[in-house]
Amino acid sequence: MTKEQKDNLFVLVKSLSKSEKRQFKLYVGRLGVNEDSKFLMLFNILDKLSVYDEAVILKKGIVKKQQLSNLKAHLYKQILISLRLNPSHQNVRIQIREQLDFATILYHKGLYKQSLKILDKAKTLAINNEEKNIAYEIVELEKIIESQYITRSLNNRADELTVQAKELSLQNVLASKLSNISLQLYGLFLKTGYIKNDAEHKRITKYFNDRLPKYDINKLGFREKLWLYKAYLWYSFLTLDFLSCYKYATKWVNLFYENKDMIVLNPVFFLRGNHYLLEALFYLRHYEKFKETLFKLEDVTKEKWFPLDDNNESLAFLYIYNNKFNLHFIEGSFAEGLPIIDEVLEQLKKYKNRIDEHHVMVFYYKIASMYFGAGENKKCIQFLEKIISNKSLQMREDLLCFSRILNLVAHYEAGMDYNLDVLIKSTYKFLIKMEDLYEVQKEFIKFLRGLGDIYPQDVKAEFIKLHKKLKEFEDDPYQSRAFLYLDIISWLESKIENKPVGFIISNKFQTEISQNS
Repeated sequence: MTKEQKDNLFVLVKSLSKSEKRQFKLYVGRLGVNEDSKFLMLFNILDKLSVYDEAVILKKGIVKKQQLSNLKAHLYKQILISLRLNPSHQNVRIQIREQLDFATILYHKGLYKQSLKILDKAKTLAINNEEKNIAYEIVELEKIIESQYITRSLNNRADELTVQAKELSLQNVLASKLSNISLQLYGLFLKTGYIKNDAEHKRITKYFNDRLPKYDINKLGFREKLWLYKAYLWYSFLTLDFLSCYKYATKWVNLFYENKDMIVLNPVFFLRGNHYLLEALFYLRHYEKFKETLFKLEDVTKEKWFPLDDNNESLAFLYIYNNKFNLHFIEGSFAEGLPIIDEVLEQLKKYKNRIDEHHVMVFYYKIASMYFGAGENKKCIQFLEKIISNKSLQMREDLLCFSRILNLVAHYEAGMDYNLDVLIKSTYKFLIKMEDLYEVQKEFIKFLRGLGDIYPQDVKAEFIKLHKKLKEFEDDPYQSRAFLYLDIISWLESKIENKPVGFIISNKFQTEISQNS
């Protein structure tokens, strides 16, 4: 299947709302000469196309092939200027940047006093809203202007600006180091997934401690605390310390609830913090707290004051629906969860240019798991095939691994055993290429290799043997993680007891609830 051609300008045009398109045309038409301009013609052509097609554009005759790239670049810039002027995209960060631009213009005109007055207000706004990088820029420009605009208070002013510049610089360096380690740990997680043994635990711990800067928690501002909690969170996730994950995700989310203005200014971090809190609660099986946190997040995103722009809207969908799936997985309510699949697929079409392919594949795995739990194995296989056949991106090894294992189990369940031997061999070949497999996976591979030699009347006995072996790993901190991707134990119990897997998981959930009440 040929992949739809992506073009940055085309994607930008298609992302515009009706009001943004109307504003763009008003912006272009502010001067009569622009009404028939070539870049507006190009905009109208792109707006009508369903897929990007350069041949169609050239056929319209508004521009030659050699000039098209320049015209596209000009249109791209004009759309961004129009969006910047749109009130819906105005926020404190843009306001501060705009004031800095105005002050710079006044400085170059030699109007130093006016420039300093604007800079002082912009700096206060930046510091109050934890925009310390731009605050540092403002102080540096103030220093330049003060060196040319002589006043009687210059000595005091010089000391004041020097101290302020030093403090902001130290805070920015600390925030940068903390954000670096957070990003590096996240990169490790995407590449390898969770640790699988003591050696990996030591390696990750050393990696973390070597890069963690010294800090005094009492001297940290909102931004530095946020990056600190993020760094500890990713370290905790990698090392399977879900209690610590819960601790730092809670600190992260509470930091926002204690500073509500920061939710408006940094909605992405607020959404991500809630997602990681929900993930930690899911792994810890804290059902009531999970449900409460999920519904609270959904309610907040529906508030009028919450800035639900295109990006935030797609992220809210991503995190809320991922966790709606998890809610059904905890409850074992697979059949009841099937209706949200159509909702998710519809939303994925809507946000196809805003949600990366990796997260789409995670959704496909959750959809496949929902179908598997509901006993709809053929539909489960359809979505697993989308993951297994995707060669265009590097996904987490553990996601690829369990997609193949679940695919094999679903084929077995669906009675599609005409090519089971071939499937077992290809799955086995894939798994043995992976480094540091979970013991759970190794035992499952052994089971798969011998599956073809087992007589039908002996299959149940083999299921019981495998179940007994895997139960040994259920409380192992390194091995138990495997069961969160695929509840092999519940599946084996369903085969042994001859009951649907959804029924087994639901019964376990009900038992947990009654024990905790």
